Amino acid sequence: MYSIIVVPPPTTEDETRPTQIRLAPGERLGFGRSVSDNDLAIAHDGVSRRAGEITAQGAFWILSNLSREQTYVVENPEGAGEHIKVGPGRLDAPIPFEFSRIVLPAAGDLLPIEVWAPRHDYLTADGGLDGATTAPAFSVDRTKRYFAVLAALCEPRLRGEPHAPLPTVDQVVDRLRPTWPAASRTSVQWNIDYLAVKLRLKPGPETADTGPRLNGKKESLVSLALRFDLVREDDLVVLSEPSASAPASGRVAR
Repeated sequence: MYSIIVVPPPTTEDETRPTQIRLAPGERLGFGRSVSDNDLAIAHDGVSRRAGEITAQGAFWILSNLSREQTYVVENPEGAGEHIKVGPGRLDAPIPFEFSRIVLPAAGDLLPIEVWAPRHDYLTADGGLDGATTAPAFSVDRTKRYFAVLAALCEPRLRGEPHAPLPTVDQVVDRLRPTWPAASRTSVQWNIDYLAVKLRLKPGPETADTGPRLNGKKESLVSLALRFDLVREDDLVVLSEPSASAPASGRVAR
């Protein structure tokens, strides 16, 4: 079974170049300006002759930077600006992203090599252990209005724009109006405040006067939601479904 799929940088010079290179666990792929026939040749004067090497593991891959001066950046296009820097000479840096983009700086150009790691290995449970159930890290109800507000805030970055500016409260209102006709600035802001307390980004009302003021509330919410997969792309369906119910706190969002 193939472990990873490598997509070379786009080129117009070689129409016969394969669009995908598949590696099984344990296989290696070197890349650079001057490499062997079985490796990935990148015809650019700004790329080292032996620039690096990709090695497939079971469910992930590792990157070696064989250049002497260039730092490579591995981006997660599906995350909220997540990236890893692999410095010159660094060997066997593990890459945790399912979909990655290696960015090679090359004499004023930035050349992308895309790498997919579609293989997922999971624990097979034979049965649970006796005792109390582990409490969830974050308790969110996808049927509540606060979740629809959170999904609307996360939508631009989940649609493949990791550095997209977050929507304003007015834009969230407009996005929710088709499924929540009564949505208003007040009700959306109330749900944002509710989420900040629910996800423990700020203290509750009983201690709010002694806690620090939360700056960048929307940014903090979206960052937390995307880092821990509280909202996934599949969850955006709530933005096209009938209106969700009120928050679990018992207060009806206006």
